[in-house]
Amino acid sequence: MRTEQEMLDLIITFAEQDHRIRGVLMNGSRVNPNIKKDIFQDYDIVYLVTDVEPFKDENYILSHFGEVMLMEKPEDKIFPPPIGDGRYTYLMQFMDGNRIDMQFIHISKVDELIKDSLTKVLLDKDHNIPDIPPPSEQSYLIKKPTEKLYNDCCNSFIWGLGSHIPKTIWRQELPLLMRLIDIVLREPLIQMLEWHIGIKTDYKYSIGKGGRHLKKFLEPEIWNDFEKTYTDANYDNIWNSLFLFHDLFKKTAEHVGQVYGFHFPEEECKRALEFLKHVKELPQDAKSIF
Repeated sequence: MRTEQEMLDLIITFAEQDHRIRGVLMNGSRVNPNIKKDIFQDYDIVYLVTDVEPFKDENYILSHFGEVMLMEKPEDKIFPPPIGDGRYTYLMQFMDGNRIDMQFIHISKVDELIKDSLTKVLLDKDHNIPDIPPPSEQSYLIKKPTEKLYNDCCNSFIWGLGSHIPKTIWRQELPLLMRLIDIVLREPLIQMLEWHIGIKTDYKYSIGKGGRHLKKFLEPEIWNDFEKTYTDANYDNIWNSLFLFHDLFKKTAEHVGQVYGFHFPEEECKRALEFLKHVKELPQDAKSIF
């Protein structure tokens, strides 16, 4: 496996040898001072270029960076749809275990790119890239909720619990049900847990992409409950997890609401839970909900 220094030398040498590349940025976990380094960290690289089009030549790229195990070119795909903002991206997993997520973006967009606080300048040929502070998580720190955000988060969860979920689990539409659980229940719950963590840490930290660092910041008993919301395809287990979702969200949302003087929609939440319980007892051959 090539070392970090070998990879950085390779990345910078590629830019030095091509006059169309005017600068190189690195962002992501490798420039995050709060992330412990490990063997799976990607190299998130942005090449600032005068013209993106020539760098769509896959053979030119691969001839420099080594033997690729797997590659994805998101801008060439229709599933999922591309970003479509003029950039061109290579996601490359190399045979030696290293991975580079490489983007070619026009140099005119540099001011927008350096707004990301986890950005480090590796090369600036023209000395035109504005000075930026040392990389930090500033762009990703937990932000305090507004009352509107809090209300919307509660509404999304309660609506999902009392409308989307009951009909889908009664129909036993497992693929849709599992997808909905993650979207209409887990996402609002993670948001509420994020505010809970922000309150107790004075909003000085980030929970990371997808809540990856939740365990680090949550109280053990809360993490234990959250962990139990992940279940298998057994419907009894799924039902149990739904009630855990309710209890954990309600407890956390009430706490956040109390801190900021926001009103938790107690009545709506109660109605959603009662309806969910009603559907749990509804026979599969029922001709009417009530």
